[in-house]
Parts: sequence; structure tokens; C-alpha cells
Amino acid sequence: MSDQKTGFFSHKTMEKNVGWLIVFSVLVISFAGLAQIVPLFFQHSTTNATPGVLPYEPLNLVGRDIYIREGCVSCHSQQIRMLSSEVQRYGPYSLAGESRYDYPFLWGSKRTGPDLARVGQRYSDDWHRVHLRDPRSVVKESNMPGYPWLQHNSVANDNVQDRMRVLRKLGVPYTDEQIAKAPEQLQGKTEEDALVAYLQGLGVAGRAAAAKAVAEGAL
Repeated sequence: MSDQKTGFFSHKTMEKNVGWLIVFSVLVISFAGLAQIVPLFFQHSTTNATPGVLPYEPLNLVGRDIYIREGCVSCHSQQIRMLSSEVQRYGPYSLAGESRYDYPFLWGSKRTGPDLARVGQRYSDDWHRVHLRDPRSVVKESNMPGYPWLQHNSVANDNVQDRMRVLRKLGVPYTDEQIAKAPEQLQGKTEEDALVAYLQGLGVAGRAAAAKAVAEGAL
């Protein structure tokens, strides 16, 4: 048999040179990833807020930070997938525009507890308070820890205005008037009040648009 010349970019060369194999593997994966991610920056469904979705009210914003601080994000996802089983259990699947004002995103992937993307208004405020203080008093099989101290911690002196100013720099359309009046909403409120307010708002504003998308079979 005659000898055949092997090109530098041939499969044989890549297999024999681990270093180049790693380099080209990284390049291929990076290109494929960018091909999927970059177009999302130019789609209205991902760059614009879902109809009805507005920036978080100051109390809800503080509640969101408490939600992160207490580790709730580690056990609860906030993203309903496009699977019939998930839609039947949790409600209309999540739309990208519903998270337009979320910094950072709290979609998550681990579900030690149920998904909370549409938990807003499903239970009363009192139910949430009892559940936060003693989860097993309302859900016997729950392995969630209690958070009784939240009812005693005030948020009146929280630096919510600084957070709102930072979020405005990131593109959240808070007005000067909203920022100026923010502390008023925190007066007389506890961390429990803030967390309950946040939970009660989850998935409510975009629910109608999401239900329409499910009905139409749209993404």
C-alpha cells in the first residue's frame, strides 16, 4: 500500500495529539454554545418583560433577598418546564420574559421541595406564615426547616434604596420617586412579612400570558 499523507487537521492527528484534541474540543463546544446563546439577546421574548410583569415592589425585593439568604433557592426551583406533567402540577410553564427583572435568576434545578414559580396566591398569607414557622404543622411529610425568627426581625432599616439604584443601573426601570418612597413600604414590616410578600407575587403577573402561550403551543 502506498503511504498516505496525514493532514494537520485530520482525525488521526487529533487522536494522537491530546493537547490539540482538547483545544479543538473546547473551540467546537464554545462555538456551539454561542450559536445557541447569542440569538437570545436579540429575541423580544427573552429581552422584553412578559405583559403584566413589573419590577419588584420594595417589600417584595427585600423578601427576595431573604429568600436567597436563608437558602430557599437551594431546595426550590422557579422554572416550570415544558412538560405536560409539570404544567398539570404547577401551572403554565415559565416564560423567559417573566424573569426580565430578576438579578440574579433563581430558576434553579434542584427540587428538594416543590417548584415555586407559580406559588403566588395559591395559599393565604396566614398559611405561609404558619408554614414558615413550623412546616410540618401544615405539611406532615415536609423536611423543610422552620424559620420562626423571621417574624421578629424588622426590615424598617433595610438599605432597599441602594439595591434599587444598583438594579436601575442593570436596566430595571425604577423611577426616582419609587426609590424615594421605598422606605415607607418597609415601616412596621418584618422579614416574615417581606418573604411572604415575595412568595405571594411569584408567577402571578405573567400567569395569564403564560397560560395563553401554553394554549397556543408557543415558546
